[in-house]
Amino acid sequence: MALRTLSALPGFADTVFNDRFNRMDRLFSQLTGDTPVSSLPAYDMKKIDANNYALTLSVPGWKEDELEIETVGGTLHISGKRSDNETNDDNGWIYRGIRRADFRLSFSLPEHAKVSNAKLDNGLLHVSIYQEIPESEKPRKIAIENSQPAIEHKA
Repeated sequence: MALRTLSALPGFADTVFNDRFNRMDRLFSQLTGDTPVSSLPAYDMKKIDANNYALTLSVPGWKEDELEIETVGGTLHISGKRSDNETNDDNGWIYRGIRRADFRLSFSLPEHAKVSNAKLDNGLLHVSIYQEIPESEKPRKIAIENSQPAIEHKA
């Protein structure tokens, strides 16, 4: 039997809690200089097989020209920057709950990994990563030779 607690004012309680969490997150971010957690898009990382990985970011409302994907060294950078005409578009909005803050995420790529493609579909950015390990660096088994004849024990 599952125990479930109910609030007398569930909408209000959730709003107060979320607001307090967001305020604490912003305060710690200001102190440390980090980007607040709430301003970064959620993401999933999945290993498809031995050489393929899938990264999916939740970017609702973002357009292709507002997103940028680049690899530098062994790091994958994904960033979003709002267009200038949208930053000044506050007229008529009663409530804006979809977060549209500029962001920059960085991921360390494994050695020999390359981004094979990226696709924006229904508010999700799908990034495919392929890791191709050269034959010279793949593990291989080495046979052990026995140069001495085997000694038999006679009882």
